[in-house]
Amino acid sequence: MEQKKILLVEDDFLNRRLSKKVLLENGFAVLEAKNAKEALEILKREAITIAILDIHLGENEQDGISLGQQIKDKYAVPFIYLTAYANVETIGKAIATSPFSYLTKPFKSSDLIASVEITIRQAASMANYQPKLVVKDGEYSVELAIDEINYIESDGNYLVIHTDGKKYKVRSTIKKMIEELSASIFVQTHRAYIVNKNKIRSFNSKKVMIGDTAIPVSDNYADGLS
Repeated sequence: MEQKKILLVEDDFLNRRLSKKVLLENGFAVLEAKNAKEALEILKREAITIAILDIHLGENEQDGISLGQQIKDKYAVPFIYLTAYANVETIGKAIATSPFSYLTKPFKSSDLIASVEITIRQAASMANYQPKLVVKDGEYSVELAIDEINYIESDGNYLVIHTDGKKYKVRSTIKKMIEELSASIFVQTHRAYIVNKNKIRSFNSKKVMIGDTAIPVSDNYADGLS
């Protein structure tokens, strides 16, 4: 069985060493980072199972909550927060980023491992779930699997959803749809277009190719393709 990789982001050396020791003793591989910059570099090159994020990562450093949001949006890696801060404001900001668990220091080793194991199981269950959109197919409403979508095009008060075999309509707006779709899969390229990043064959600063179809890219949205 492939060893599961844990990204441990903790600025305090002693806390990082203790958490790493507990994780190693329970059969996990551990990659360490002292700050958000190091963590993001690791995420670019490694397939991480889950991330464990200290909320406070030192003075003048990006905090763990904003790092958690980045990980959620760009890498879709589940994460756990560790913190010595248990005030209502911090907890509220943390929960808004949808962590899988939240541990307050000092914590028991058994609590850390339990949180890690639960997170891994929950993430696996979610990975097997196939999200769907309810769309119109003639006079009927049907469920369309998200991964079947190639791109979405605005058409007045409706959106036209393009798949390999058919087109579907749904009454919505580009703004509302991009808020509902996963940022790890879909990106807006133009005020009237959303594309499935997994279906992009090639792209440049002016257009993306989905099969033989050219989708425009406007300057306001070009950064989302990088």
